[in-house]
Amino acid sequence: METSQSNEPCTSPSSAEEDDEDAAGCDLVTVPARQGLEAVDILRRGSGEAVGPVLHDGGCATLGFLVPAGTAAGWDVPGSICTETDGRGLRLNPEPPVEGSDWLLPPGEAELATDPTVLRRALGEAARLIEAADSRR
Repeated sequence: METSQSNEPCTSPSSAEEDDEDAAGCDLVTVPARQGLEAVDILRRGSGEAVGPVLHDGGCATLGFLVPAGTAAGWDVPGSICTETDGRGLRLNPEPPVEGSDWLLPPGEAELATDPTVLRRALGEAARLIEAADSRR
């Protein structure tokens, strides 16, 4: 199943009465930290493959990549979860949106959202690198 090639920014809720312009309609792809850190490295050294804001949990067990709204509907990458947020409190500001988390790549220092197709490839490459490294032990 293919996902959109779009790297559109997280969209604001469609309500014209929305008074908080920072509310974002992003989805969140969560992966184990080891695979996520590898994927961040892959994305940052890639040719023009930008990475959006990335969250890590307090225990550094998982990383969360902000992706454009609608990604969750077609996300099927093993070992990861894509959660629809529907703009429910997710804000792109310096404060992390979830208590106990922090930004690995904060908004303003990254693209607005990670392209889901590019993220899918990076996560696959990261999984293969980790498997190869573990098999050499």
